[in-house]
Amino acid sequence: MSKAPIRIGIIGCGQIAQQHMSTYAKIPDAQMVGFADISEEAVNKSAKEYGVEFATTNFRDLLARDDIDAIDVCLHNNFHMPATVAALAAGKHVYCEKPMAGSYADAAAMLCKAKEVGKNLHIQLSTLYSNETRAAKALIESGELGEVYHARSTGFRRRGRPYVDGYGTPTFVQKRNSAGGALYDMGVYHISQILYLLDNPKVERITGKTYQKVDMDAKRRETSGYDVEELGMGFVCFEGEASLDIIESWAINLDSFEGSYLVGSKGGVRLNPFGFFRSAGDLDLNSTAELGSARSRWDSVKGDGPVYGNSQRHWIAALQGKIPLLPTAEIALNTMLISEGIYHSQTLNREVTAEEVKAASVSTAVAI
Repeated sequence: MSKAPIRIGIIGCGQIAQQHMSTYAKIPDAQMVGFADISEEAVNKSAKEYGVEFATTNFRDLLARDDIDAIDVCLHNNFHMPATVAALAAGKHVYCEKPMAGSYADAAAMLCKAKEVGKNLHIQLSTLYSNETRAAKALIESGELGEVYHARSTGFRRRGRPYVDGYGTPTFVQKRNSAGGALYDMGVYHISQILYLLDNPKVERITGKTYQKVDMDAKRRETSGYDVEELGMGFVCFEGEASLDIIESWAINLDSFEGSYLVGSKGGVRLNPFGFFRSAGDLDLNSTAELGSARSRWDSVKGDGPVYGNSQRHWIAALQGKIPLLPTAEIALNTMLISEGIYHSQTLNREVTAEEVKAASVSTAVAI
């Protein structure tokens, strides 16, 4: 176990990178030592704000440094694979923003490279560290749900499409940069959360539909080049009997969705709002939970709350050898398979097998 701070280089100094930088600045065991961005203004501004001496517009100059332990990739989806593979090849551990890549093929290449060079690859899946996820995991592992046989993954925005609904940049809604819409942007959080709770089961078959139907500002439609889905839905059959249905919305004419849930032979759990449901004889019982109190005990009694309560804190602790790294790369890869399976099913207008999706997947990566 190492007590030395983990020295980090960050590729990309845009909107999401600012969140990463702010978090690292609060982690004593993390030290930011270099930034890279194609915008000289952006990289210099971030370097000045965080007191980082090395700032470059060529990310390969950052990778060439021998005093960096890990690289944090904060780029748009289709740039994840080239930057990650290059960083791994340079002997760095890699933390990458979600989704893992723009296609299953690219994501698989990232994980393959990490294994080849013996470096850690961690994907930003923030929902894995929520109080709700930890509480549900504890209920499942203690047998309170019995055999878990079905789950639902939901994500709701009534009007939350990037750029066209008033925030973010057009790159979020262009396939050439992001490869997908609602499923890749927000669905990844909810699908990966369910996969984690199900111990990342093997996918067998996928059915799906996607839509872009809700009206938007005409000028923003024209200037954005909007060509991704605002609503994605799917049904997944796993090896064995378990199944998963999915609905993820950036925009829909509805007031809300019910939260994601898992149901088993003995009980069920809804993640948001959190609830535990079971029957005792003729009584149907609905339970709420004091998640704040549980978090306090995880922090102060078990002592592992901080490193299992935040993705970046978890990453740094794992690199120091304090804890095992959660299998986020494997979970993120499975999430990519499901999401791309929905797109493939939409194209073919039929159910598809996991093997079909893998065979049909092609790289969407943009050279950098």
